[in-house]
Amino acid sequence: MKKLLDKNLLELGKEAFDIKKSLYGDDVFFVKNVHLNYTNICVNHCKFCAFAKDEGEEGSYEMSVEDVARYLSDKASDCSEVHIVGGLHPSKPFEFYEDMIKCIKGSYPELTVKAFSAVEIDYFSKISGLSVDSVLERLKLAGLEMLPGGGAEILDEKIRNQICPEKIDAERWIYIMEAAHNNGLKTNATMLYGHLETEEDILGHLIKIKKLQSRTGGFSAFIPLSFHPENTFLSHRLPVTGVEDLRVIALSRIVLDNVPHIKAYWVMLEEKTAQVALNFGADDLDGTIVKEKITHAAGAKSKEGLTLEELVFMIKSAGFNPVQRDAFYNEIKRY
Repeated sequence: MKKLLDKNLLELGKEAFDIKKSLYGDDVFFVKNVHLNYTNICVNHCKFCAFAKDEGEEGSYEMSVEDVARYLSDKASDCSEVHIVGGLHPSKPFEFYEDMIKCIKGSYPELTVKAFSAVEIDYFSKISGLSVDSVLERLKLAGLEMLPGGGAEILDEKIRNQICPEKIDAERWIYIMEAAHNNGLKTNATMLYGHLETEEDILGHLIKIKKLQSRTGGFSAFIPLSFHPENTFLSHRLPVTGVEDLRVIALSRIVLDNVPHIKAYWVMLEEKTAQVALNFGADDLDGTIVKEKITHAAGAKSKEGLTLEELVFMIKSAGFNPVQRDAFYNEIKRY
């Protein structure tokens, strides 16, 4: 496996593209979705995060259940998925999050609710006194259908202790994801790269994801996330280059032969690099998103959202077939 790291970009890219082509031909997937970041108030204050605020701090915000309903009434028209993540709020009870999901599913039954990272699930367990399994069971009853993949960052404790010592450790992230899969919840998996890690650390992260997938089969997609250093403790560092982005995409597709989909997350890659990544093993561009806040707090230069027309144009102009999907990769429409 380590021999992969000796290959140059084009060698990796061809191998990854051939795998993608064998799986999906010229199809590239996307979803009409809306992101909901319900609060930026967070007890953790991870050093690499430019999003978190203290309660009462200038720029902090929190949404009530009613605010969430109003936000979606304006933004979720014809969407098939809502993606929900937020800060670890110091005073909201667990029931608030149940009520949020119940409200969304009651008002928008057609929306698949993909909500709460493993970090949030761990926090809900702490504030409620419930086990992780009980938290997941109650959220499922409320209408939760999937988990996003956030919070994995890099699954190496030495690096985690430098960039996010406040966050759950790697073993806990894996435990919660495995629990979600065992409770019948599909999830994504992520990796944050471009901070203090080496390519060997990236490979180690991918192998851990692969091993968990071999046990559960619960990951729908893997999403490499390109770190944006602006407004963080690593603001003195230059952001990763397009070459590094494409190497990570290609490595992900080659190593994760048991994970169905690799996303080129245009929010972090920016639109043009995401297009090129479709030739390096990625088969999915995520979605419309509507309004992304977390990465843009760290200085992302991409748009906060894209229209269906823009996504279709991106995919077609890159030489591929746009396929609109739902949250579970069921085909909705071909363009």
